[in-house]
Amino acid sequence: MTDDLQDTVPICALCLRPIPPGVPQSLHHLVPKLKGGKGGPTVLVHHICHKEIHATLSEAELARVYNTPAMLRGHPRLEKFAAWVAKRPPDFMSRAPKRRRGR
Repeated sequence: MTDDLQDTVPICALCLRPIPPGVPQSLHHLVPKLKGGKGGPTVLVHHICHKEIHATLSEAELARVYNTPAMLRGHPRLEKFAAWVAKRPPDFMSRAPKRRRGR
């Protein structure tokens, strides 16, 4: 990738990999809309990363504790996921498993 192109390609807020054009992406509300985050700050993430965020954390946990990119990256499971997915190409897609969090 040339430096000029790399400057214009957005970076995923979770895995910190580039999000090239045509790669599935999502806007993640840092505070879920159901918890008062409608119109609040959002970050761009790969679709696979977005699915992993919501498979890992409840809406309440996202609103209360994990409401910044740094806090999301600091969660043990998301940190492990980000390290794993960082070894894949930016256009890598895989099915995120269903929720694994304890209830």
